[in-house]
Parts: sequence; C-alpha cells; structure tokens
Amino acid sequence: MVLRVVASILVVGVAAGTCHGAFHISSPRAHPPPLLTRTGTRPCRVPSTVLFGGRDDGVDKGFNLLENASKVVPQGAIVATAKESWKFIWKRMMAELAPQDKSGSYARPKYSFNGKIGEDAAFPDEAGRYHVYLGNPCPWCHRVRLALALRSMDKSEIGFTILVDDPVKASRGGWVFGATDRDPLANCRDLREVYDALVPGFTGRCTAPLLVDLKGRKIVSNESSDIVRMLGKITLGDSSNKKERRELYPDSLVTQIEETNAWVYPLLNNGVYRCGFSTTQTAYDAASADVRKGLQQCQDILSQQPYLCGNSFTEADLRLLPTVLRFDGAYAPLFKAGGTHLRIR
Repeated sequence: MVLRVVASILVVGVAAGTCHGAFHISSPRAHPPPLLTRTGTRPCRVPSTVLFGGRDDGVDKGFNLLENASKVVPQGAIVATAKESWKFIWKRMMAELAPQDKSGSYARPKYSFNGKIGEDAAFPDEAGRYHVYLGNPCPWCHRVRLALALRSMDKSEIGFTILVDDPVKASRGGWVFGATDRDPLANCRDLREVYDALVPGFTGRCTAPLLVDLKGRKIVSNESSDIVRMLGKITLGDSSNKKERRELYPDSLVTQIEETNAWVYPLLNNGVYRCGFSTTQTAYDAASADVRKGLQQCQDILSQQPYLCGNSFTEADLRLLPTVLRFDGAYAPLFKAGGTHLRIR
C-alpha cells in the first residue's frame, strides 16, 4: 500500500510538471540533486523546502500535492487520477513480464525451439556436443538439473553452466554469467547474447533452461519438460549402459506418467504462477482453486503409495518436486497460491 501511494504521488507530480495551470511542479529528474553539495571546501545542505516543498523542520512532506493542488483541482480527482495511472503502469509492466489473456489470467508464452536429440538428424545422440544453461532460483531449471543428476550425466557428456539472476547487469531478461562460470559458446556476458549468437536478431524472451548444440551452433530447446524428456532417453554414446542411469520414463509406466503430467502442470507447476501473475480477482480465484485441487490429488495419491506413479520415482515426480519444495517458502506467501493461509508443511 505504501509503495502504491508513493508511486501515485510521483505519477501526479510528473503530470503536474507538464501542465500549464495555476501551479507548477517540476517533474522528477533522472538523477535528483544530492542533499549535500560542495561550495569551495565547505559542505552546504540544500534546504528540504527546495527538495520536498515542506517546512524546513526536518520532516519530509512529499510534494505537498494534495495541500496545494486541491485549491485548484478537487482532491477526489487527484486521487482517482493517481490510482488509475498506477493501475495502468502496473498492468503494462505485468503484461510484458507475465502475458495476460482477456480474463486477466497468466498466459505462459510458447516457443518454437522444439529439437529432439537422437530423433532429429540435426541433433545426433553423442557426448560432449550439448550444453545446458541453468539458473539456480528457477524451478524449470531445477527440474533439468535434477534430471542430469539422476541420469548420472557429467560435464564430459553434457556440459552445463549456472547463471546468475541479475536484471541490472543483464541486457535483456535477468540471466548473466558469473565470474567463475563463463560461457563456453562465445564468452557471452549474458543469456541474451547467447540467443543472439545462435539466432541473430532474436526478439523473444531470453529464458532458461536453454539446451544448445555447441558443435552445430543451434538452439535445441528452451522448454524444460522437453529437455527433461530428452535427458531421460538419450545415451550420449553410452549405448551399452555402462553407467547406471535412473530410468525416468519406463515403458511400463508411460501412460500413467503422461496422465499425471497432464494435471500436475496446469494445476500446480503453472497454477502457482497463474495465482501470482493474475490481474483480476476472478482469474486469481480460478487459479487458487486449481492449486488446491492439485494439492489434494497429490495428497490422495501419496497417502497410498510412495510416488505419483507407484513404487518408482519417475519423470512425473521430478516435475512436481521443484514446485513443492518452493511452495511454503515462495508460492504461498508471495503468490498467495491456493489462498492466503495455505501451506504444505
């Protein structure tokens, strides 16, 4: 609430600074003047009345907008304008960061990178050819890293880089390379440069995980579910199975795994984000109902057996795990997923 009020005041301040009326308030500068300036060698304090328009009594009274502007414009009109301006800015930012449909529900973007290692002639199943870009905080990257670990795939077979989440340093998106984990493709500074190097002029979202063919200099996929499925099937030259690799997608459980994935993703994996990124109450209520339904289905199944598809840990459990691990710490308190007081514990 405090943030909204502050933002509203700034919006009105900018608007007032561009009007030719009975009063005038300058719009905020990109770099506001410092409280302390130097004249010769003696520091000089700029009076608060210059910066904030209040009395020089050490109290910040903002721009005194309501006090001064209400003499010309009714206070109700000022408040309404501020609220609608903030609402407009917030919705535009949300639409860019989290695309929305007409109902205000989050609509996750789809991508055209749909290569398959071992199935497409352009992407042969061989060791040392592929590399995955991952980010630790990301649940979609988490599931890929779990697959690499469970399939006992080391960096000589398929390399991976752990990215740092820093939207200030990133030229687009948020993923940049850390000081110790550099880019093997072209010594890029951030993930946007990797996308541009492989697809010149790329204009989509620069997301992780990203699976690339270093030898062919092509993007294989940036869809985590497809990458996990590939990692569960490929041998990377070890066709004789000399290494013990956990079977994530056994033939005997294919139908059950597919049926489980079909409800885990919309209700839980994506459901928590539909809660956090919804922009209408109706959309949030529908998403929260789905999250509660998904958690109840998990409870019903796991109270009877150790894993979602029986007695073996499969791809279905792997896809659920990152969401469950983050639920109480992030999705419930920040996204209010499933309702304000819902926790898994």
